[in-house]
Amino acid sequence: MTDTVVEETEPVTEPWRDPDLAPELRADALISAMTLREKAAQLVGVWVGASDDGGEVAPYQHEMEAPVDLEALLPQGLGQLTRSFGTAPVDPALGALSLLRTQRAIAGANRFGIPALAHEECLAGFAAWGATAYPVPLAWGATFDRALIRRMARAIGEDMRSVGVHQGLAPVLDVVRDARWGRVEETIGEDPYLVGTLGTAYVQGLESAGVVATLKHFAGYSASTAGRNLAPVGMGVRERADVILPPFEMAIRESGVRSVMHAYTDTDGVPSAADEQLLTGLLRETWGFTGTVVADYFGIAFLKNLHGVAGTLGEAAGAALAAGVDVELPTVKAYGEPLLRAVADGKVSEALVDRAVRRVLIQKAQLGLLDADWDPTPAALKGLGAVSAERTADLTDTDTDTDSETDTEALRGRVDLDPPANRAIARQVAEQSVVLLRNDGDTLPLNRPATIAVIGPNAHTPTAVLGCYAFPVHVGGQHPDTPLGIELPTLREALVAEFPDARIVSALGASVDGADSDGFAEAVRVARGADAVVLALGDRAGLFGRGTSGEGCDAESLTLPGVQQQLLDTLLDTLAGTGTPLIVTLLAGRPYALGRAATEAAAVVQSFFPGEEGTVAVAGILSGRVEPCGRLPVSVPRRPGVQPSTYLAARLGQASEVSSIDPTAAFAFGHGLTYTRFQWTDLDVPRLRTGTDGEIALAFTVRNTGRRDGTEVVQLYLHDPVASVVQPVQRLVGYHRVALAPGESARVEVTVPADLAAFTGRDGRRVVEPGELELRLGASSTDLRLTVVCALSGPARTVDHTRRLHADFTTDRERDSVS
Repeated sequence: MTDTVVEETEPVTEPWRDPDLAPELRADALISAMTLREKAAQLVGVWVGASDDGGEVAPYQHEMEAPVDLEALLPQGLGQLTRSFGTAPVDPALGALSLLRTQRAIAGANRFGIPALAHEECLAGFAAWGATAYPVPLAWGATFDRALIRRMARAIGEDMRSVGVHQGLAPVLDVVRDARWGRVEETIGEDPYLVGTLGTAYVQGLESAGVVATLKHFAGYSASTAGRNLAPVGMGVRERADVILPPFEMAIRESGVRSVMHAYTDTDGVPSAADEQLLTGLLRETWGFTGTVVADYFGIAFLKNLHGVAGTLGEAAGAALAAGVDVELPTVKAYGEPLLRAVADGKVSEALVDRAVRRVLIQKAQLGLLDADWDPTPAALKGLGAVSAERTADLTDTDTDTDSETDTEALRGRVDLDPPANRAIARQVAEQSVVLLRNDGDTLPLNRPATIAVIGPNAHTPTAVLGCYAFPVHVGGQHPDTPLGIELPTLREALVAEFPDARIVSALGASVDGADSDGFAEAVRVARGADAVVLALGDRAGLFGRGTSGEGCDAESLTLPGVQQQLLDTLLDTLAGTGTPLIVTLLAGRPYALGRAATEAAAVVQSFFPGEEGTVAVAGILSGRVEPCGRLPVSVPRRPGVQPSTYLAARLGQASEVSSIDPTAAFAFGHGLTYTRFQWTDLDVPRLRTGTDGEIALAFTVRNTGRRDGTEVVQLYLHDPVASVVQPVQRLVGYHRVALAPGESARVEVTVPADLAAFTGRDGRRVVEPGELELRLGASSTDLRLTVVCALSGPARTVDHTRRLHADFTTDRERDSVS
């Protein structure tokens, strides 16, 4: 007899659980086993806090949203969880535990054990109670510092991942076209290159922490008519191609971004959510994007209810899927029963559902959510010394015995989302973002005044430094009895700490947007008795008309809100000829025309909602403890009624004899003073001519000729005097920060590829044309120090999305440090 050998085999596991398989193969295996209803369930989110009492956090929320029957939905699965931290104040540790419990319930309810992907807002920091409130994106733009924004974004991402969040709905890559738009504070600025470089840096930081970044709003949202939120967009193909799209293109190419959100708006009658040419043709087929496209909140239903391009929610679902929108947010609506009926009736192809769910499942596989050993316990809970991972798992049991409740409560306060390291980054971003617009007679830094009067509506309000998506404003305002969760010193408090030997007196003067001028008299009295007057003006962030800046808070003009301009003029009159300096300090979400203050105030200090460390940063600028180095990411208008206008104007968009309206800015894009002086000399350009496929090399020296440390922001602008289509007079094509001690100099070398001269020609293709160019080097768009007149020769050259996007900057000091 022969012996029979029985071989032991490994237990067979489902292929979608195998992390050694490619994510695409895992997704395909899973799709082949799923029903239509199970596939559709992966394409929707559920806003778990949407039915809480309190104010709205998105437009049309109540009208657009029907109650969700979770018991009926979860057996089919769930694509996303919407803002479990960002809907109501919750202790971070208990929020992480709540999310952990929810994820286990979701995975346990569907037959494939698939959890949801959890997303949150993170525009100016993780939008959660107790999390660091960083400066808004417009302040990032003022830093001109990619490395710093990348570091900030990584810190934000690490906090989000630590409590179980997978995706962040940022950054905003909209380019400012009209500063009246309420969401200007959410943008990085009015120049596509600045927006693209800093937005790409933010994505790199967030993605390096393991969080899926989301580019938004794709595309054209910021060009809405008259700066009105959601208004139609009427721009032409060249403005779209050369101003609106480049930041998205750069981020897709360079950042590793994994998600894109469509814009609410329609362009020339085509809503972005139904634009297949945009979301599939350009984004995927041309640029090669492979991630997910998610809906802006309620955006798919808007195709029916606002745009009128769909007669039913099923038609809206079909149009969005065909265009390339993979996930409906914030909650199930069109991609629920309306989509299922449309597929059953043959009106929408199931292949479109399969295409979208494949992208969703690939991303979930990449995030480890399909792995056999998937564990929803986030790092923040695993890291608690007194609460073991095993005990944390026990706490997810639905039993509510006294011991479990006691252990759960013991978690409160154990997770810190605003540690000192975060605040240090927030402080650095704030300090580098403050822009010194005017400093007449070296008023600043203040020389130990005996009495400082602090006046104005933004001098005494803790939240005056926060934008509309910071948690204390976005959500906290609906919970007035809940503490802010973070330290927010007022400007007055920061000045008291900054000037301990000075007597600080104060007056309100006026509210941000009220019409009452009764406080003027007290403001005048206080000002007359001071050695220096700090007047704090600006905005109050809010949503949908509850503020002067923010989503749905558009402005009719760029006059300061309320009676702030009258208060400013009153104090200018009061202090005229007295020798007492008036320092205008702005905590705002957009640039405002400042009237007489642009030429009569002793100093003007501009900040754009600089975050929780913002008032300390402003106080440091006033005292001289901090060297000002911010530069304007948007122009500050001279007159309040000249919008829409930005520095990216063609010749006929600037001041001329054929119009009585002069749009010239009071303070131009890129402007920002320092407490020292810089000299630019010794320009050297070895070759002034190159081919349309070549490059121009140049070098020059920057020297700090003053008595203080300082940072010069070298800005490179391109001027194309003759082109086949109208071009802006100049546009930013590069920048570099150069920090120098007194007497120090740096030799700056720049290589400028001809590709940077490309623009969209008459045939819709991007072209580099031969001819003369000017490369303008300056400290701002109007403070030009050196100019290179060069030429491109040879035939016109068509370029595509693989063209070079950057000029290369190096300095001898940087090269020496590397060697």
